[in-house]
Amino acid sequence: MEINKTITIEGESVKPGEARLLNISIDRLPTGTLIDIPVYVFNAKKPGPTLLVQAGLHGDEINGIEIVRRMLTEKRFNVTSGAVIAVPILNIFGFIHYSRDVPDGKDVNRSFPGSKIGSMAGRIAYYYTSAILSQVDYGLDLHTGGGQRHNFPQIRYTDNDEQSEQLAKVFNAPISFSSKLIKGSFRNAAFQMKIPTVVFEAGESMRFDNHAIIEGMQGILNVMKHFDMIATTEPKYIERNNTVHLKNRKWLRAPTAGMFVPKIENGSEIKKGQVLGMVSGPYAKRSKMVKAPFDGLVFCINHQAVVNRGDALFHIGIPTNEGVIQADR
Repeated sequence: MEINKTITIEGESVKPGEARLLNISIDRLPTGTLIDIPVYVFNAKKPGPTLLVQAGLHGDEINGIEIVRRMLTEKRFNVTSGAVIAVPILNIFGFIHYSRDVPDGKDVNRSFPGSKIGSMAGRIAYYYTSAILSQVDYGLDLHTGGGQRHNFPQIRYTDNDEQSEQLAKVFNAPISFSSKLIKGSFRNAAFQMKIPTVVFEAGESMRFDNHAIIEGMQGILNVMKHFDMIATTEPKYIERNNTVHLKNRKWLRAPTAGMFVPKIENGSEIKKGQVLGMVSGPYAKRSKMVKAPFDGLVFCINHQAVVNRGDALFHIGIPTNEGVIQADR
């Protein structure tokens, strides 16, 4: 019988049939306290792909962290073939400070593949890339909207990358679309190493969203089942036939400064000319409506109540199929 490979992280080995919690040493706090990235490895005896499931690349994006935590608690990573490397919090520094970035103000997700002698963000990216990426076949990167932007659960894959597009289809989030690679991002680094990777975006920073969390959990199970890493996805969290694929995405921006009041729920279908929200002055002297420029779908809403002219308010797109966002939850 063929045996699965051994996974080694910083000199610690996880043999086929083993599951272990390991740590990647990163840096120290000014107090001298060591900071490590905890990494769970579940390595089945039977051979199969190695799947990376990571969250907390931005420290304030806690929905992804909760997705991984629940999967660990409910023992959903107990694979029967292949391996799962699960990282609940990649950016420990950001998580400690309730921040997207590390203390020096840099974004770890703009610092890959990193540098051994670079900034804090660059060193995190370097050690993480060195320890993890060389052993991974597929990647699932869990995020939320930044600031007070609320993303309806969506999966993003790389433009003109058939493997990541297929991975997105298997994940089967409510919404999917292609997006360009960003220099310094984790997804770009994985792409350069020929590792198909998708980004799951759901909810907003520093706020739990149970719908977003269970959508992410179901998507991970869908991927593991597709690669025969688990026998079943039961019990399921979500029932859905097909994802809604979007094209021609557009941000609708504030026509003036003032207080922003959305008039529509995230994930809703919209019609051309429909009022989506209103920006009003605080003294009841003026107000402007934000209207849909075309038929489509809203998949992100800015929950910032006070906005300036030009601020992004709604992210909308046109479905390429006739799917409707619906789920039993």
